Amino acid sequence: MTKAEVKRVVVTGMAAITPLGNTLADYWQGLMEGRNGIGPITLFDPARHACRIAGEVRGFDPTAFIDRKDAKRMDRFAQFGVAASKQALTDAQLTIDGTNATDIGVIIGTGVGGLKVMEDQQEVYLTKGPDRCSPFMIPMLIGNMAAGLTAIHTGAKGPNSCSVTACAAGSNAIGDAFRLIQHGYAKAMICGGTEAAITPLSVAGFASARALSTRNDDPAHASRPFDQDRDGFVLGEGAGILILEELEFARQRGAHIYAEVVGYGLTCDAYHMTAPSPGGEGASRAIEFCLKDAGITPDQVSYINAHGTSTPANDSTETAAIKRALGDNAYNVPISSTKSMTGHLLGGSGGIEAIATVMAVFHDRIPPTINLEQPEPACDLDYVPKVSRACNVQVALSNSFGFGGHNVTLAFRKYDANHQ
Repeated sequence: MTKAEVKRVVVTGMAAITPLGNTLADYWQGLMEGRNGIGPITLFDPARHACRIAGEVRGFDPTAFIDRKDAKRMDRFAQFGVAASKQALTDAQLTIDGTNATDIGVIIGTGVGGLKVMEDQQEVYLTKGPDRCSPFMIPMLIGNMAAGLTAIHTGAKGPNSCSVTACAAGSNAIGDAFRLIQHGYAKAMICGGTEAAITPLSVAGFASARALSTRNDDPAHASRPFDQDRDGFVLGEGAGILILEELEFARQRGAHIYAEVVGYGLTCDAYHMTAPSPGGEGASRAIEFCLKDAGITPDQVSYINAHGTSTPANDSTETAAIKRALGDNAYNVPISSTKSMTGHLLGGSGGIEAIATVMAVFHDRIPPTINLEQPEPACDLDYVPKVSRACNVQVALSNSFGFGGHNVTLAFRKYDANHQ
């Protein structure tokens, strides 16, 4: 397929279920206000745990979107995915029916899937025996069910898949959906990431790996990307879903367009199970590939939504990767980590952070990095500390990196009907 034949892809709908709120409007307002979404864990009793804080979704009622009986047969991560997908379709004013169902697909990523169901059913097995395990256990815990159930509940019969690339899963889902539309395999895609991993086993595992913040007495300041006093990430939960459409399909139905998707870069460190490659070599290549794919030069980048986990290893390495990919232009680009407000949604993070990036492009407003008091010396770029910033955002990147060495960068550009 020649470059002229590659389809243009635009964002026409979005939805976010996050620790800052359960709608797109609430999420964006929370980001603009620099609001903290992190507090004590209430989803289980964390008394025995070293880490007792998280970014929980509050006030979520799955039955507002899903029949009560069906909702009881879904893990929380799938409930988030289906609910956010329905909200995103409403935002896009896209109705799926017999005329277009086979042209619309779903890719929703997740890092761990239905971990809560697995933990609960293990307890049933140990205390009551194997015959008492739920017949719905397997379809509730497998990671692809957010995508599968979204298709069932929306009628989308096009390409359907699930990326499971740890903390890059949501971004891989968006990038893969972008490619499918670009090359004519779908006219629209429901895509993003979802996660609900605030569970006893998950928190214990990440804490044992010394990945989590233990600032239990000060949850409001626990997630502090790029700050010299950071001590680990804070686990979050939720979902971020985008509706991507082929430009002409969107135009024909008079769709509202937030931004254009223009680049997708993905690489692997091939280095270590959990640690990034030295100097951000793999991450920098993902950024470079994304820029090349988009036809964008480093000096054209207006904003970067960083992976920015608040871990000692990630933040300095990501900074090095940005410098390596952008050269001297790195010092001119505003960068922020919205994980400072939401915590780290693992496989769901790429979804909500892509939304933050698109909204920055659409509104010309950059979310802040809260809790950045004293940057680590190696983190010497412009991280938009504490308060949001008005800025002409023509082109923005969103970075996501995952255990296993997965690196993904997405590029979004302000929509211009005349751009070729």
